[in-house]
Amino acid sequence: MLAIGSRAPEFSLPDHDDRTVSLSTLLNRGPLILYFYPADFTPGCTREACMLRDLHADIVKVGLAVAGVSPQSPERHAEFRQKYQLPFVLLSDLEKFVVKMYEVNGPLGLGVRRATYLIDQARQVRGAVLADFRISQHEDFIRKATMLSGNARPI
Repeated sequence: MLAIGSRAPEFSLPDHDDRTVSLSTLLNRGPLILYFYPADFTPGCTREACMLRDLHADIVKVGLAVAGVSPQSPERHAEFRQKYQLPFVLLSDLEKFVVKMYEVNGPLGLGVRRATYLIDQARQVRGAVLADFRISQHEDFIRKATMLSGNARPI
């Protein structure tokens, strides 16, 4: 994982509508919760996405944005987003280029680790959590981020 205080690497990926979106563009709206997940429609990933959906109003209210990254196609992301009424951006990293840049590639290069970063508008990593199977840790991290969003200190 990227270290807290390190600079988040810039990237551009296609979103669920197959439009190219960069990290800088995402950060135009404010600090970003950038989460990485293994696959659309799996039980754990669906639970995590729906948790973010349910917290989304609180996240946006404090000036944060949300984007998810996984190695599925934009079409698959669009289906997932529509089925679960997800109000945030899903980015397609088919080659796992960004997954590798953010150091969340799975063991032996297989899969994607479940990780969440809080990135400020200067592209600094302010917080991070890695919990492959404990989605509640991601929820706790996001709740804490929404409480401290106006604060410059790491979480």
